[in-house]
Amino acid sequence: MSDSSAKGRHTIGPTGIVRKHRHTSSPAFIKCTMKVVLYFLVVLVVAYVAMLSLLLGVNENRERVRYHENAEPHQNGRLVEHKNAINFTTTQLKNVVQDDDRLTIGIASTVTGCGLAPFADGAAVMKYSLEKHSRSAKSKFKYKTYILYHPDAEECVYPLEDLGFTLLERPTPIRVEEIEGDVLRERIVNNGCCGEKELIKLEAFRLTEHPIIVHLDLDVIINKPLDDVLDFMINPEPYKKSPELLAKIPIMWPEKDIPDDISLIFTKDYNVVAPKRSDKPYQGGFFAIKPSLDTYNEYLGIVRKGDYDVKKGWGGKVGPFYGGMTIQGLLPWYYEYLHPGKSVELNRCKYNNMSDKPYLQRKNGERICRTNEEECDDCRFANMEDVVTFHFTICQKPWLCLPYNNLRNKNFQLCRQMNYKWYALRSELEASWGRNGRGTGHFKYDHYKGFCSRGMEGGYQPIRKPYGKTI
Repeated sequence: MSDSSAKGRHTIGPTGIVRKHRHTSSPAFIKCTMKVVLYFLVVLVVAYVAMLSLLLGVNENRERVRYHENAEPHQNGRLVEHKNAINFTTTQLKNVVQDDDRLTIGIASTVTGCGLAPFADGAAVMKYSLEKHSRSAKSKFKYKTYILYHPDAEECVYPLEDLGFTLLERPTPIRVEEIEGDVLRERIVNNGCCGEKELIKLEAFRLTEHPIIVHLDLDVIINKPLDDVLDFMINPEPYKKSPELLAKIPIMWPEKDIPDDISLIFTKDYNVVAPKRSDKPYQGGFFAIKPSLDTYNEYLGIVRKGDYDVKKGWGGKVGPFYGGMTIQGLLPWYYEYLHPGKSVELNRCKYNNMSDKPYLQRKNGERICRTNEEECDDCRFANMEDVVTFHFTICQKPWLCLPYNNLRNKNFQLCRQMNYKWYALRSELEASWGRNGRGTGHFKYDHYKGFCSRGMEGGYQPIRKPYGKTI
């Protein structure tokens, strides 16, 4: 027995239960089902977009690592790590050994404050020159670049993250009022280029996830690969046994013993003091270290104690000279007197070349080498192809758009060559972003690639934002 209607039909099953069956072909049912499916799809798409935006937002957040998140540096002059601080083990050194089995070397630069100089352009060109060599199939190393910046520089360092730098905020590791020595406490704020803020360079010792940290100022370019010196620093033993290998390392004083464990590679700034002085400043624009929290803590203790004499410098032996209260004096005090036999000085004409005049010339015409040698290398006349890193100090910054009117003056030949190189690197960098690699200026176009509208300050055309894809 059955009964049916336009809306459906009823049947009696074998158990006597009445069952109602709707027509599956009902237009109302199909319409309702489509609405439910459509609504579900809309919800799914919205959820997907929200999740994607969240992930992109995480990736785009600034990677500024706050100092206080990981450590308190002011307890008894030592770095005290929090329970949530990163302690690197062999299984966590992802930055050291990558898929291609190359070591990752850390490159650290410091920014202590904001100013008018386009240091972001210097950073862009420095990084490009570094990674240009790293991309070579023969290169043994990869690099990760850091900016250690003082809180005063917070607003002006942001563009460097867009260039691929990792930004690490670092206040001065020792508060000036904590320094016990009167001379250092009262005078360090006015010493050198940056006062007590220059001590931020010590923060490089905390980057212990890398086997080596190379500190470079942002007005430096890499002209040749760093591989040989880095390899030598990591393991000097093969070089000590092989004259052929050792010949690749431009050691300043080859007659000195090579340490079994090299903690510092550096150059000296011989022009800062008189030739006869035995205490020579180490140049702060280039040095390579093996990071160590113990070394970092020891430096904090040295600064806190403040054993600095107004006439004789650190420990009565190193200083005074320009920048001597901070890095340029601390490094020689530490490695020549407190821990000798752990560092190697490189030839300053090949590493950190500043095109400096190597001698003091007296009124009678006598020349005295600032290195106290009978004959000394004149870095102004170094072959450009032999220079590994160049530092724009004496030659002035590239963005000053110098006129170089006297092309016959050989004293500035290397300055001109390296200035030209800097602009060639900038042009290559911008071309790699899909730009034409040229500016709109006409001042000495062949040299400055259109990036200078006129000579001297005010003529330079900064790199346009947004920057291209990080190389």
